[in-house]
Order: sequence, then structure tokens, then C-alpha cells
Amino acid sequence: MKNYFEENAVSKLLIIRLSSLGDILLTTPLVRTVKEKYPQISIDFLLREEYGDVYKYNPHINSILLYKEGSDNLVSKLRDESYDLVLDLQNNLRSYKLTRLLKTRVLKFRKKHLDKFLLVNFKINRLKDAAPIAVRYAESIPGFTLDEKGLEIFTNSNQSAREKSISKAIGFCPGSRHFTKMYPEEYFIRLGNLLTSKGYQVILFGGRSDFAVCNRISSSLPGSINLCNDNQMLVTACDMQNCLCVVCNDSGLMHLACAVNVPVVTIFGSSVKEFGFFPYRSGKSLILENNFLSCRPCSHIGREECPEKHFKCMREIVPEAVSERIDEFLQ
Repeated sequence: MKNYFEENAVSKLLIIRLSSLGDILLTTPLVRTVKEKYPQISIDFLLREEYGDVYKYNPHINSILLYKEGSDNLVSKLRDESYDLVLDLQNNLRSYKLTRLLKTRVLKFRKKHLDKFLLVNFKINRLKDAAPIAVRYAESIPGFTLDEKGLEIFTNSNQSAREKSISKAIGFCPGSRHFTKMYPEEYFIRLGNLLTSKGYQVILFGGRSDFAVCNRISSSLPGSINLCNDNQMLVTACDMQNCLCVVCNDSGLMHLACAVNVPVVTIFGSSVKEFGFFPYRSGKSLILENNFLSCRPCSHIGREECPEKHFKCMREIVPEAVSERIDEFLQ
């Protein structure tokens, strides 16, 4: 069966995914596959300015377009480009307002809102066999399939914050936008002390919103290195490559570690793998989650507090057990 690109003349493609970090990194297999299969297609990508580094050095992209709220000339600029196809992977009100004004074909990402609602509220699981988000992005294009590779990000080799590599380093990414997706701070400290006692070096990673939690954890872990920065994503990507593995929440930095092919240990709290945001075709990954709770998942994006007030989804994954699983994982 022919796919959309083989049945239609497409020379200029616009992809829209405005946010967030993980979601945009999950588009990189699609961009790569389109360009490698159809090198004649010129691909532009529209995203928010703070995520522009994801595609800054990507050779498959013709142009990066930055979305700014309230920009009056963006639609006019997009119209002038005369795209043959717009692929709307955001599929929300903002992207609809843009695409409805463009006189071209638009394909949209299906978000499975009903399935997520049923799983969260009634624990009716129609997502058991759902594909990863990266694959579902590709399914937005009729008949199109991805290659067998994973995520990717291209960096400048001179961007590392460290002058040399560190032996036996394990990265910690303790931040997340939502409380119920964050492994407890005190658990990260206990885990860090356990790993340090075994001879590992702990390195902390995070962005602008993670300064406070990274500082507190680092101050409680003698010998740790705090590389949290002001959203310097490419610096973080370079420095992650010094690590034997990265311990993280279900967050954008989990996907960043996968993009630079660093093994990840991901601790899932209120979210579950069925939503599609697990390590995608990572060389090596381990997911730790509490599968004995009837209240999981309580949200598909995360909450500011545990609705049951016990937070067992995270608190019952104790640091001692995590430390043992990391030992096994690295062996």
C-alpha cells in the first residue's frame, strides 16, 4: 500500500509541535524517516522558542520557525511559504487557529482523549496495545511507517560543561512539571548516598525550574556535581553522555537521555506506560513503577498533589530497592 507521500506531490512540509521537550524529541524519528525516504521534501518545524535547541543542528530540517503567543505576522509568514502539507502534531486550540487559516491540506495527530479519560477515571484500559507516541505521530500520515532507530539530538561537541569525562557517573534528573511525577526529594538523597557508598559519582541535571530541588539534593550529597543550568539543553545532552545511566522521572529529560543513547532508569508515579511516553527504542532502559495500586493512573499529565493523600505510587518504591535494581541494570 502506498503512503501519503507516494500518492501526493509533497515538496514542502510544515510540522507543528509547539511543546514540550519530551513531545518534541519524540518527533525526531518522524523527521528523520521522512527526510531519509524522501530527500526532496523540505521540512520546516514550528515550535516554541524555548525548545528550539531540539532542532538547532538537525540536518533534516530546512527551517525552524518559532511560535510566540500573540504574534500577528506568523500566519502571513506561513501562508507565504505555500506548504503542500501541514502535519499538526500539537492538535490543540492554538494549532487549530493557525492551521485553519492556511489554504492547504492538514493532517492531525489523534490524541485518544476518550481512552485516556476512561483509563484515568474508570480504569478501563483500551490502551494496552497502544503504540508509543513516536509511532503514533507517524500514524498521522496514512500508510507511513518509521525506521527502526530511536530519538536523536545533534549537539556541538564544544558545549559540554565538563572539561573531561567522569568515571562511574550516574545522573539524577529529579525535576518534573507536576508533583505526582516526581520521585521524592528525600528519596533521591537516600539513593544518592547509597550509590556514593558503592563508588559512584552522582551528577544532577535540570533546567531553570529545577534549580531549587537540584541545589537541595546536591547540598545533601557530598561529592555530587550539580550541572543544573538555565535551560541549556544541548549542554545537558553533552554532559549526560558521561553517565553510565540516568535516573529520572517521567519527564522531558528522560527523552533527552534516550536521544543521546544513555541508559535510563525511569521511576513512574501517577502516569503509566500506556500513555505512550516511555523510553522509545532506547538502547537500554528500566522502568520502575508500583503496579499494586488501584488508583494508578490518577492523571495522564500529572497532578500538584496526590488525590488519595498517600502518594504510594512513589513512596513505596524505596531507594534501597532502586539501588539494587540499578546494580543489576548496570551489570
